[in-house]
Amino acid sequence: MTRDFTTDEALSPDYEETAERVDYSFGLKRRSFVQILSAGLLIAVSAPALAQRRGGRGGGGTRSIAARIHLGKDGTITVMTGKVEGGQGARAELSQAAAEELRVPLSQIQLVMADTSLVPDDGITAGSGSTPRTVPAVRQGAAAARDLLLDFACKRWNVDRNAVQLKDGKVTDAAGQRTLTYADLAASDDASKALEQPIPSDVTLTPVKEWKVFGHPASRPNGRDIVTGAHKYPSDITRPGMLYGKVLRAPSYGAKLTSVDLGPAKAMKDVVAVQDGQFVGVAAPTAFLAEQARAAIAKTAKWDLSPHPASKDLFDYLKQHAHDYPSASPFADELAKAKHALRQSYHVAYVQHAPLEPRAAVAEWTDGKLTVWTGTQNPFGCRSDLMRAFHLSEDHVRVIVPDFGGGFGGKHTGEVAEEAARLAQAASRPVSLRWTREEEFTWAYFRPAALIEAEASLDDKGTLTSWHFININSGGSAVDTPYRSGKTRCQFLRSETPLRQGSYRVLAAAANNFARESFMDELAAAAGTDPLDFRLAHLENPRLRAVLETAASRFNWKERASKKSPNTGVGLACGTEKGSYVAACVEVGISQGNITVRRVCEVFECGAILNPDNLLSQVQGAIIMGLGPALREEMRFENGEMLNASFRKYHVPRFQDVPALDIHLLNRPDLASAGAGETPIVVIAPAIANAVFHATGFRVRAMPIEVPKL
Repeated sequence: MTRDFTTDEALSPDYEETAERVDYSFGLKRRSFVQILSAGLLIAVSAPALAQRRGGRGGGGTRSIAARIHLGKDGTITVMTGKVEGGQGARAELSQAAAEELRVPLSQIQLVMADTSLVPDDGITAGSGSTPRTVPAVRQGAAAARDLLLDFACKRWNVDRNAVQLKDGKVTDAAGQRTLTYADLAASDDASKALEQPIPSDVTLTPVKEWKVFGHPASRPNGRDIVTGAHKYPSDITRPGMLYGKVLRAPSYGAKLTSVDLGPAKAMKDVVAVQDGQFVGVAAPTAFLAEQARAAIAKTAKWDLSPHPASKDLFDYLKQHAHDYPSASPFADELAKAKHALRQSYHVAYVQHAPLEPRAAVAEWTDGKLTVWTGTQNPFGCRSDLMRAFHLSEDHVRVIVPDFGGGFGGKHTGEVAEEAARLAQAASRPVSLRWTREEEFTWAYFRPAALIEAEASLDDKGTLTSWHFININSGGSAVDTPYRSGKTRCQFLRSETPLRQGSYRVLAAAANNFARESFMDELAAAAGTDPLDFRLAHLENPRLRAVLETAASRFNWKERASKKSPNTGVGLACGTEKGSYVAACVEVGISQGNITVRRVCEVFECGAILNPDNLLSQVQGAIIMGLGPALREEMRFENGEMLNASFRKYHVPRFQDVPALDIHLLNRPDLASAGAGETPIVVIAPAIANAVFHATGFRVRAMPIEVPKL
């Protein structure tokens, strides 16, 4: 497309085909995007034109109301966002944001997500950033459109603002005799020009006390399609004439391809085989034939193998390769004169994200332009990678992200999109590439492993006088202590990583909280103090104190912690990250070295609650996900090969692992809303570790947790 269409112009046939093909990506209640746009003000039909309106990353740079909001003559309201839906609830929350400010029922909002040719660049969907950044951006665009409707009514009726009222998408005059709607605004001659104006920086947002949509439960708008199987995930996408791809993978980490013969694959009927440096792949009419062709090529491949450390030697390796490791303690004097001085090391293994849907992409080339449907948390970043890989301009690459089957920080990259695009280019036909579970476990990046070293000193009153905390390799998220601790130094040191690593739910905060909260229990024991009392004595942050005290009260901590029951223990932990606060108390049972988490009481606070049902789901999901790395999940490897690259060998939590859950959401309508998808996970592992000590007297300093058989 090369031009915009006005309201009166017809859609060209080539645009109609392009728009229809993305209908299933949006969950728009079986109405195509063409139908929605042709019913009203037609904005965003031209990718180049829209690119001029989209604005900067993160949602704050959107240049016009039209880039965010489309008003249809039939009353339909379409909202644009660059965020993705991977099960975390963004589709519902962003729809709520628009409905709240537009004063319309939630059902009236249609949300278009993550199509780089149609939506603003709202940045990567990561870091719990949608709530604090994109929700306000959508609200601002919707509030600006709301003000346009009010101004339109006042002008038409020649009345002041205080003489009109907006409710349920209708402006009514004081006498209740006249009404105007967004459809009327869309049909007006001046509306198109008005929507092209920038979103005012001082637009007024609805205060919490007046919320009608926010603060109430809202289900996923396309939930029916999800449960009935009508929704098309990236792995479900089909295109006319589509082939299925397979990629030749190295036999081990660091291996380099030295030679390969594509002949056996090319000899197969309808098979396309391609080599581009280290990339070798095939495409065929069926996935079965593609796998046969890949296997035939694999027999001819020769590799130059590279030495690679084993998981059993991982933590020595990380320390040996750490950058700028300190030669001495910075607080040696404090340690020397302390009543108690403690030094401990904590280990956190590599773990996989294990999303329900492995990486998948469909790539299609048309007239030198590339369109990719894929599951990525970073659609515009994926587009940039494709532009670089194939030397294309921005208007020649389109990335469309249907709602996909989980990411958890593991789908920030777009390698599967690039692989599919290479195969499609060679085949001159669309190609679908779906990673297998083994490929996902082996070649997707991992949550970084960590070696964490902590030392601290206590005076004769049990007060912390120094604190030195070093995270090697996994990252600096939540590396700083929230506790008052005298002389303090917290560090993150990079190391040479044996495996490919990247983001995971709450990044390094899970590892840092595991080590810190486990160490705090050890310090409490050295001081002869209850773990709760010890924390509160060193904790000044009122929000963190509030969740900790609430969790302890709901769990009846004092009574439970003072009792000793055979093979039963209780533990607690708290933490803060990304502007939210969490605390948990757990009860575990121990039998022959097996840990059963019986009960989790967790209190979470993230400011004003936008959607309580979705927030509850987020906390529940974080708790259950946190059980995996705490109890069993770890990647094992040797000689560059993964030893447990399947769900049979890599045990994520099962239904039988789910404990009784007592979750309390602490609402703070006086505070700005923070993201909630990550922080609830950080307290699960340390609370379990501390409960294991309470039950057995055995100190846990590694994830996953192992205890001796008693």
